[in-house]
Amino acid sequence: MNPANPPTGENPDVIIVGGGIGGLSSAFALARQGLRVRVLERAPEFGEVGAGLQIAPNCTRILDEYGLLDEAKELGVLPENMVMRDALDSRELTRLDLRDVERRYGFPYMVIHRSDLHGIFLRACRRAGVELLTDRTVTDYEHTDGGARIHLADGGTEEAPVVIAADGLHSVARRTLVGDEVVSSDYVAYRAAVPIDEVRDNGVAEKDVTVYVGPRCHFVQYALRGGDMFNQVAVFESPKALAGKDDWGTPDELDAAFAATCDAVRKGIPLMWRDRWWQMLDRDPVETWVHGRIALLGDAAHPPLQYMAQGAIMAIEDGWVLARHVARHTAANAGADAHAGAAVNTGTDRNADAEVNTAPGGSAGVPDWDAVLTSYEAVRVEHCRRVQTTARAWGELWHLDGEQRLRRNAIMRGRDDHDYGFTDWVYGPTALDPDEEPAMFTPIPLSSARLGDDAAHEVARA
Repeated sequence: MNPANPPTGENPDVIIVGGGIGGLSSAFALARQGLRVRVLERAPEFGEVGAGLQIAPNCTRILDEYGLLDEAKELGVLPENMVMRDALDSRELTRLDLRDVERRYGFPYMVIHRSDLHGIFLRACRRAGVELLTDRTVTDYEHTDGGARIHLADGGTEEAPVVIAADGLHSVARRTLVGDEVVSSDYVAYRAAVPIDEVRDNGVAEKDVTVYVGPRCHFVQYALRGGDMFNQVAVFESPKALAGKDDWGTPDELDAAFAATCDAVRKGIPLMWRDRWWQMLDRDPVETWVHGRIALLGDAAHPPLQYMAQGAIMAIEDGWVLARHVARHTAANAGADAHAGAAVNTGTDRNADAEVNTAPGGSAGVPDWDAVLTSYEAVRVEHCRRVQTTARAWGELWHLDGEQRLRRNAIMRGRDDHDYGFTDWVYGPTALDPDEEPAMFTPIPLSSARLGDDAAHEVARA
């Protein structure tokens, strides 16, 4: 075994299973409350695979509170616009001015390499005294009188008052406690992050996040690492998956899926990594994440499809909410927390709760864990259900063909660039209680679109 930090010799207050972004961000959030936190990672070392991530203001707000936003800015990019285009003719459909987004929500929209964000949280955990252990494969979970116990592949066990399962889409805890199956969308994603010089002749928009939406496919582009790298994501529906074949999403399908797209997209396809691809899977939402003293978090609780770029963000929010409810429900600080909350929270910022104890490993009293976990589940389940179901709906919207595509395009072109009705419910402050969850947007029916003469002629030709 290869511990990243040596064992402390003390029993932890919380064990977190999984050392990805969700696990580490939650470990850091709980350590800031003075709790002893142990993270168990099954891999030989901590790390992340993939390429770029988009993190919206509901995440950069939390990074700022954690004191990590400046470091993230140094490693990431603050794009100027998010632009959606039609993948067939490259015409602009709609855009978000991301500088105006920052003015509206108070925090920036950022793109960052997944491994860079993971590294930020890993370093923060080390500074906070989180115990980080690798080569720990969890095989089973068990309830105890005072908490929960986990079983390891090497025959060992560990226990704590609370166990947080942040072990991803294929979570052992999810399989054990819920028993449902992953859901395939029949779509697959290819990724690539390449030096910016390799794409400058392709007519890319270096300062924007650009999304090309097309029939049964889409293509995403944006700069990374201070603009030195360029990230691309190609997503398409796999005919082999639809036919029930096991070897689906192969490079030949990639090329065929984008053969009819515009020049800007076709020029990017040869740069995609062809030795790996990601099948786009999620799970149906579930209402129960907490089982005794075992709680699901991140993709173990609510794995979404990627269309809203909220997967990692939801995991980070989960940990922030959990830690806030630890602060609210810690007996030793009940009086001080209420007094400080009255002094700090003036009604202009519902997230302005007092911290319990930010000293690494400090004694912060004993949380009422049942109240903490009940409060966590009460607010996060509904928000994440909305994101999961909206992500599925957006995937269908992006990939329309024929007349439906033209109706979608007409509606998007008619949108005011400063209409935030579709983002306020998700980019605003993270709710701590169910009554703080903002109202959802109102969908616009495709049937309401008025097609111009050009669109009518295109429909007739089809």
